[in-house]
Amino acid sequence: MMQANHNYSRISDSYLFSTIAQKIDTYTQLNPDKEIIRLGIGDVTQPLVPGIIQALHQAVDEQASTDTFRGYGPEGGYDFLREAIAQHDYQEVGLSMDSSEVFVSDGAKSDIANLQELFALDSIIAMGDPIYPVYIDSNVLTGRLGEWNEELGQWSELVYLESHAENHFRPALPTEKVDVIYLCYPNNPTGMTLTKDELQQWVDFALENESLILFDAAYEAYIQEDGIPHSIYECEGAERCAIEVRSFSKKAGFTGLRLGYSVVPKALTFQNMNLNQMWHRRQSTKFNGAPYIIQRAGWACYQEPARTQIEENISYYMENARMIKEGLKEVGATVYGGDNAPYIWLKTPVGVSSWEFFDQLLEKVQVVGTPGVGFGPSGEGYFRLTAFNTRDNTEKAVERLQKYYSE
Repeated sequence: MMQANHNYSRISDSYLFSTIAQKIDTYTQLNPDKEIIRLGIGDVTQPLVPGIIQALHQAVDEQASTDTFRGYGPEGGYDFLREAIAQHDYQEVGLSMDSSEVFVSDGAKSDIANLQELFALDSIIAMGDPIYPVYIDSNVLTGRLGEWNEELGQWSELVYLESHAENHFRPALPTEKVDVIYLCYPNNPTGMTLTKDELQQWVDFALENESLILFDAAYEAYIQEDGIPHSIYECEGAERCAIEVRSFSKKAGFTGLRLGYSVVPKALTFQNMNLNQMWHRRQSTKFNGAPYIIQRAGWACYQEPARTQIEENISYYMENARMIKEGLKEVGATVYGGDNAPYIWLKTPVGVSSWEFFDQLLEKVQVVGTPGVGFGPSGEGYFRLTAFNTRDNTEKAVERLQKYYSE
């Protein structure tokens, strides 16, 4: 008899954002006349910039000609994109990075899950808490993290790196030996960041304990302040202990196109196994590469005029973030983030849980966000709002949120 993967029975039947969608659908069916403003899921609303559209059209035309048609491409990505990434995201800011250490994919979400194949099944995993739920769920599906404790809302074998107001949403280093550490900065969901010195402490810990850091830098393009590292490789020794994952989804609006990449340095070696070689072997076995048309669009992100146009879109979203944060502060709400990331981390009213707050906002003012507890136990009592809606809807949402707090 075929044996099913019973790890699927160990996690929630529904992904966090699917649960939110179901709640919205139910409410909409009962209240078809109500306009709902969504500041929950981190999907963008601004269209692809003209420079990217032009590149897409050109790539499509190339597929219509025998001379320029492209079929299967390199599993790690076309050289034109890998070289552009290495040059503009790393070399231009003084970081030594070879294009052979860059692996293009169909998105950061896929990479975060698939990179687990590089470490052993019994690896001890540590994660920032709260954190993007894909980190946890994908590890559970693989067979890690032990048993679920309903009372604590935790997995028995996962090392939770608690992040809360008392430690300024900067978790302490593990007090035990761990094999793999997941970090995300600028952070999703809190919107908070680390200084270079603070990130260096994590690199030093990983080097000392022979740990691997899986560093999610999907939101680095939103950093506004000086002194905040855009890459973990700005820290000394990080090329010997860290993999960095980035995305075109939020930076360039590729949520519908799907494109990302991971940097796996050649210096990454554990137990005489080279992770760069392993990841190349994994991708060549299980992945046929991101579509040529999409990679051409990714290449255009580093060229003018698309480069400037993308920066303008980022500024648009960050102005939304400023409006949400300032609007909430005006009515006395406790808010974090929103300065170097498109997320605002809102403290729920006293005595109101994350999911209760979700229901209240939906029922009373028709604004949707994401319950903080969905990102981990340390997220209870918090709520994530995103800056990715339109300016008009953001202004309306701020007015409605202020109305909620004034009642």
